Amino acid sequence: MSGRVVHFEIPFEDGQRARGFYQDAFGWNAQEMPGMNYTIVTSGPVTDQGMPSEPGFINGGMFQRGAATASGPVITVDVASIDDALTRIEKLGGSTVTSKQAVADMGFAAYFTDPEGNLMGLWETAGQG
Repeated sequence: MSGRVVHFEIPFEDGQRARGFYQDAFGWNAQEMPGMNYTIVTSGPVTDQGMPSEPGFINGGMFQRGAATASGPVITVDVASIDDALTRIEKLGGSTVTSKQAVADMGFAAYFTDPEGNLMGLWETAGQG
């Protein structure tokens, strides 16, 4: 388990307004994903595969508030196995919100709350867990 923060998500009420705000305020690139109700956000230079090409920043996404679990921003942590991480999280007082779900052929995602009630995400890259 790397334990690194690898992704962020920002919910919105108005997608056009939110994308425009972050593009204008910080120069982020926001690309809507047709059919997924999701916007991919890059906060710095990326490789051909869409991964950060320089250390020190992560990319993320945006989604319609109410269409997903989160009502506020979420950070996502990379793990070797979501199933193992959720077991450990629950033993430590956290709770599973959504279990492991495939994200195309890229990997898997899940959400949990920590003992303080904060919603957090987990990411497992396909083929590693």
